[in-house]
Amino acid sequence: MRDFSPKNMTLDGASLFVTGATGSFGQAFVKRVLDSYKPRRLVIYSRDELKQYEMQQRFSAHKNYNCLRFMIGDVRDRDRMTMAMRETDIVVHAAALKQVPAAEYNPMECVRTNIDGAENIVRSALDNHVKKVIALSTDKAANPINLYGATKLASDKIFVAANNTSGSIGTRFSVVRYGNVVGSRGSVVPLFMKLKRENAKAIPITDPRMTRFWITITQGVDFVLSSLEMMQGGEIFVPRIPSMKMVEFAEALAPGIPVENIGIRPGEKLHEVMITEDDSRKTYMLEDRFAILPSFAFWEGEHKMPKGAKMVEEGFRYASDTNAEWLDHKGLFEMLRASGYDL
Repeated sequence: MRDFSPKNMTLDGASLFVTGATGSFGQAFVKRVLDSYKPRRLVIYSRDELKQYEMQQRFSAHKNYNCLRFMIGDVRDRDRMTMAMRETDIVVHAAALKQVPAAEYNPMECVRTNIDGAENIVRSALDNHVKKVIALSTDKAANPINLYGATKLASDKIFVAANNTSGSIGTRFSVVRYGNVVGSRGSVVPLFMKLKRENAKAIPITDPRMTRFWITITQGVDFVLSSLEMMQGGEIFVPRIPSMKMVEFAEALAPGIPVENIGIRPGEKLHEVMITEDDSRKTYMLEDRFAILPSFAFWEGEHKMPKGAKMVEEGFRYASDTNAEWLDHKGLFEMLRASGYDL
């Protein structure tokens, strides 16, 4: 598995603010920061008091527990967030409504959290003179066909454009975009393993041609940290990760059980796309990731890509069905074990 961990970054003495911190990514991110650094303050900002209580119990014995601050709040509430974000150096924005079918049936709720929430993050960060903001996106934001993807595309545009408005404040905004996370909440892994234990007659697959990118939660956290380390503002960072056919994914987790084609759900793509052909004109490739640069004047001359970065060919497309790197059964099991699954 590719190592995305930061090389020279330190968060010692820094004040961090994490939205959606009680989710799968948020909890893994908080654990990584507490294990590896000594932040001055780490704010857990979310709207679920039960999950916050459970998180307090989980980390109560940690040596760096005293830096944690648990604040109830919603990214829709700008006034609350501005107050909670005071004296913050770094914001990691992970809060989102992300279930595709739920977003299709409840569009305005998704808009209020993912789009209005992004604007509120930007305004609160500028009001508090935050140094860096990095927002989590999704593959579904590239050429979106569902509402969730459309709201995250709008969110990405808001964060990239925010660099134009920071002026003398100097706040820098960047985005990370990656695919399916092995073992995250809502992952198909627990479902497929449960069906195997129950000797199910079939494993449901929405389409036998479907492919997906895969990354572990640890890789995702490290990718955010290393992108935070190298960001200059305005980049959309995309990791170079493997793809796998969902039919092979099911066969690996539940060998011998036939798959059943149940049809694509509303708003679901056949293949994931993380970089479109139109994005290729501003995309650079590094050893372990791509960086889509903004088409704004502030990037010209003022910013420089890391050493070794090369521009991709025009017309380049980074998609799960045409990816050069594929995951076999051995590689999948390695990712699952790294994610804590007992195989």
